[in-house]
Amino acid sequence: MFQEAMSSILEFHHYLQKRTDPRVKDYPLMQSPIEMTSILVAYTIFSVRIGPWLMANRSPFRLNKAMVVYNLSMVLMNGYIVYEFLMSGWATTYTWRCDIIDTSTSPETLRMVRACWLFYFSKYIELLDTIFFVLRKKQSQITFLHVFHHSFMPWSWWWGITVSPAAGMGSFHAMVNAVVHVIMYFYYGLSAAGPRFQKYLWWKKYMTAIQLTQFVLITLHASQYYLMETCDYQTPLWIHLVMSYGVFFFLLFSNFWLQAYVKGKRLPVTEDRLKPNDLTVEHITVVDSGKHQKSGNGHIQTNGTVCVGKVKEI
Repeated sequence: MFQEAMSSILEFHHYLQKRTDPRVKDYPLMQSPIEMTSILVAYTIFSVRIGPWLMANRSPFRLNKAMVVYNLSMVLMNGYIVYEFLMSGWATTYTWRCDIIDTSTSPETLRMVRACWLFYFSKYIELLDTIFFVLRKKQSQITFLHVFHHSFMPWSWWWGITVSPAAGMGSFHAMVNAVVHVIMYFYYGLSAAGPRFQKYLWWKKYMTAIQLTQFVLITLHASQYYLMETCDYQTPLWIHLVMSYGVFFFLLFSNFWLQAYVKGKRLPVTEDRLKPNDLTVEHITVVDSGKHQKSGNGHIQTNGTVCVGKVKEI
């Protein structure tokens, strides 16, 4: 039975190699599904098990400077990806309806192939989002939604660009996703830059609204396929997957919005939510106040509350 299983796996592997589009087969991480699957499995195990275990008895790393550089680099990278998608079809020859999956080797088509691969490759760089969370001991940020989103995207995109790298209608969701990531990483970059930029982050909760808008646009665009008399230029499987992706992630992010901002589970830090890495408090005294202050004798005064005790700098 083991030999039969191995034979089937090898046969499927040879089939994939034959089906891999010659225009993309020489790009990194495109030779075999084994490489990319191994990376994503290792990422998931590290994020959920190994990383938290390694950091359990360690202090969180201060990575603000690295995070500023990383986030602003991702702004530039995603901005470039959006530009390439526009120049290779979406702002030039595409109709925004049943756009062709081009099999030619024209310069514009090869540019679309490169843009699709670059979007796919950027998903591996984005795995660093989770690594930063682990090293900073922000395990509460590593939710099922977070890990699934980061691992499913590159895995599913490998299959897409293996067969049809000039994805036509199916590349719309990638371009929209890159636009959202320009905004998202700009926010993260400001957030990591320090307290002096906090006043510019009033729009934090709208980040989820932007994500939800993304999935609505993706779903609406893909739904055209089901209303057309014919759209022979497309691979139906990819359209079905994009449609499912849009609906599924809309539901997941909607649930996050509901839990975080409607039911109010993302509340300000209070006495019972203070963690050892934030403050070591001996006793709490509540007083009326209107401003945030910190005195040299260990008093923190914020929004009507004075914490009197030992303070550990964050």
